[in-house]
Amino acid sequence: MPKLTIDNREVEVDNGATILDAAGKLRIEIPTMCFLKGYKALTSCMVCLVKVNGLGGFVPSCGTIVQDGMRVESDSEEVRQARRAALELLLSDHLGDCIGPCQTTCPARMNIPLMIRQIAAGKLRDAIATVKKDIALPAVLGRICPKPCERACRRAAFDDAVSICLLKRYVADIDLQSANPYLPPCKPRQGKRVAIVGAGPAGLAAAYYLTLDGFRCTLFDEHESAGGGLRYAVSEEQLPRDVLDKEIALIEKLGVQFQGQTRIGTALSMEDLRSDFDAVFVAVGELKAGGPAWMGLETGPNGIVINRKTYETNLAGVFAGGDAVRKRRLAVRAVADGKEAAVSISQYLSGRVITGATKAFNTHIGKLKNGEIEKFIAGASKTPRVSLHPRKRVPAQEDYGFTDEQARDEAARCLHCDCRKAETCKLRQYAHDYGARPGRYKGERRTFVQLPSHPDVIYEPGKCIDCGLCIQITSKAGETLGLTFIGRGFDVRVAVPFGRSIAEGLKRVASQCVAACPTGALAFKVKS
Repeated sequence: MPKLTIDNREVEVDNGATILDAAGKLRIEIPTMCFLKGYKALTSCMVCLVKVNGLGGFVPSCGTIVQDGMRVESDSEEVRQARRAALELLLSDHLGDCIGPCQTTCPARMNIPLMIRQIAAGKLRDAIATVKKDIALPAVLGRICPKPCERACRRAAFDDAVSICLLKRYVADIDLQSANPYLPPCKPRQGKRVAIVGAGPAGLAAAYYLTLDGFRCTLFDEHESAGGGLRYAVSEEQLPRDVLDKEIALIEKLGVQFQGQTRIGTALSMEDLRSDFDAVFVAVGELKAGGPAWMGLETGPNGIVINRKTYETNLAGVFAGGDAVRKRRLAVRAVADGKEAAVSISQYLSGRVITGATKAFNTHIGKLKNGEIEKFIAGASKTPRVSLHPRKRVPAQEDYGFTDEQARDEAARCLHCDCRKAETCKLRQYAHDYGARPGRYKGERRTFVQLPSHPDVIYEPGKCIDCGLCIQITSKAGETLGLTFIGRGFDVRVAVPFGRSIAEGLKRVASQCVAACPTGALAFKVKS
């Protein structure tokens, strides 16, 4: 039985075992995309590369048989760079959006597609939980947001954008009117306190997310009531005060304390706050004359100077966000600032390195070519719960929002342009882990195609990495047609033989192929 060392750890394996087998025995994780236990290793993706000392190069661990005395490197910087390059080559030929364009352009990065699908399915409690994961004041923003998400909606290229803002307002209003409005669970109290200066959208959002993370928060504001610019700069016609009051009341119900009629710089100083609290978040809105003097913070042409990733100021333990740090005055951007700053403040209070909120890895299709939106529509027409009806026009009722039926009908217009397997896609996961850059290697962009003929599964060739796993699965299962490689060289693609449909090729093992597919190329139309 041969012995080898991986990362200076010795292990003995059976004759015929691979380096990947040996790594598994040592519980060393090596990324794989084209490998599936029980099937032949095709060594096509090259993501499982390792370096064997003495061979002068890299080998795929999934297909390299162990030789006695091998010395293997699986996690050196040189190996990581080789894997990163392999991932970037795969990404150069990848056509798909990990995250829908609507979510990408939302300043709060709310998972809009998921909310819409939950509304369409009548899962309103799940929908409000999805919304509040990223937006602390959805009923407010559902009325005053300038809707950048709708400008990015891909459906607009066909007829009209999905009414995302009204759908968000609908689910938030339903929740506020319920007997038990949604209150997410809070982590155990951690004994740390945060002073938040300014009870506007940024301050309220920061208090909400910090409280969920287990910290005690006190909002200080010079006004009698919380709300900041939402209360004192937005008209009652645009934003009814009872809606604002109800959403603020939910934040206070979590345990957030509000101390009004308290002007920092007069009643309390910055030194007082830094002494009495473990961290401070400054969210005072647009800076007024004389404001920077009491704060002791560095300011520039856009307001308080911060680290744009972490929201840190020049004072240790003091963070800032919202209109106090930027010229573009958007309530949705302020709410996003509060959420993101809360991540950094939590890291600071927990003694971790302050890195700020993690940015989700994403690839973009970009601007559609002529005829491609029609392919989205054609695919949607064969997907359950997707409607091809035009946007709901409810001018007479818009002040009152959607009815239940209107909301479900409008939600059904979403084309599901986000990836159906974004959470489990290995390409996305490893690209994030290895810091791969999607645009490093520029290849000719494929034409977008969706093949929706199968009743349960949708196939997007632009996301296929030609790993061949589905081909092996269909062959082993004895599918009459199955799948095969079509074409030559760079043009090779996985398809059903003789130009037949996916429905004809995957009659018995569609679910196994979906499970094995390392990207979103093969996915269920609707999650079970």
